[in-house]
Amino acid sequence: MTRKKRRLYFVILGLLAIGTAAALVLSALRQDIVFFFSPSEIMEAKVPTEGRRIRLGGLVEQGSVVKQGALVHFKVTDGAHSLPVVFEGLLPDLFREGQGVVTEGRMGDGVFMASEVLAKHDENYMPKEVAESLKKSGHWQGEQPK
Repeated sequence: MTRKKRRLYFVILGLLAIGTAAALVLSALRQDIVFFFSPSEIMEAKVPTEGRRIRLGGLVEQGSVVKQGALVHFKVTDGAHSLPVVFEGLLPDLFREGQGVVTEGRMGDGVFMASEVLAKHDENYMPKEVAESLKKSGHWQGEQPK
């Protein structure tokens, strides 16, 4: 076997090993690639939430925000289902009822325990998944999301 053939075999084996490692990493992270889940997906148990840190996205339900000092209780809805959320800390300035929100945290006893709350950044922005969910439930009142 010549040096060129041996070098070619090592290069091919190296590329094969890198490709296999990349495929394994991507398959392991497949469910974590989703930006957020809707309340319907979580309530219908389409998402394994046990012991996992997930993101919940939707609209803050009208009349659901209750502040008790630094503790805030509110509901996130996609029009079909609502999920109660508890957050301790400072809310973003854009946070208010009827606006889009993405929360990050864990499920516990039917309540989403949020560790972070992100409010939408623009009057015309709505996540595509939330808009589709609102259309399916018949609560959509706007243009196609951008």
